[in-house]
Amino acid sequence: MLNNFKTIYKPAEIEIIEKKSRFIGHAFPVESEDAALAILGDIRKIHAKAGHNCFAWQIGDDNRFTRQSDDGEPSGTAGMPILDLLRKEDIKNTLVIVTRYFGGTLLGTGGLVRAYGRAAKEAVSAAIIIEKVLHAKISVKCPYNLQGKLQYEILHNGHVLHDTLFTDNVEFIVLTEAVNGDRLAKAMMNASSGQAEVQLLQQLYCTQVEDKLVEFQ
Repeated sequence: MLNNFKTIYKPAEIEIIEKKSRFIGHAFPVESEDAALAILGDIRKIHAKAGHNCFAWQIGDDNRFTRQSDDGEPSGTAGMPILDLLRKEDIKNTLVIVTRYFGGTLLGTGGLVRAYGRAAKEAVSAAIIIEKVLHAKISVKCPYNLQGKLQYEILHNGHVLHDTLFTDNVEFIVLTEAVNGDRLAKAMMNASSGQAEVQLLQQLYCTQVEDKLVEFQ
């Protein structure tokens, strides 16, 4: 798993007009080519009367899966400008579709490249580019008399206290960047003189959105 990568936060749709042609840009976060194909099929049904539904996607930790299509536009004028945007920004796990309703005026190859590129860029911008960072979700159990001390250590060292459970012991559920997992475990053991029980529950991606840490399963 990558420690961090850029992607988009949510689906988005925008529209621009270029010499009476409507260009509708759609951006979707996707995790697989199957998911991308399903969404593409839905957009083609919704915009069945459009002249073109051009698209590109870039999927996988190493951008392993890439695909683009001009969907009947002159070669290299639609799908490639969309894919170039994803490559330039290194945006992963993202599908961008640009639907065109012809307005009666030819744009020429240069005009098409600019229009498709602009629609793709505005769609991705509306979807909000984020950075997903690999986090560790860690359980820290300790006796009640150590609750305050360990909670202080967690909150004052850049970790996120996700939840606190009260049973026979106190259990803190902590989120921290994966690279800091070992440091957190050592700090908990040191602060508790070896009495804490520290367990990695899972690794997952998170991102900071409006001062809130959002989890992605």
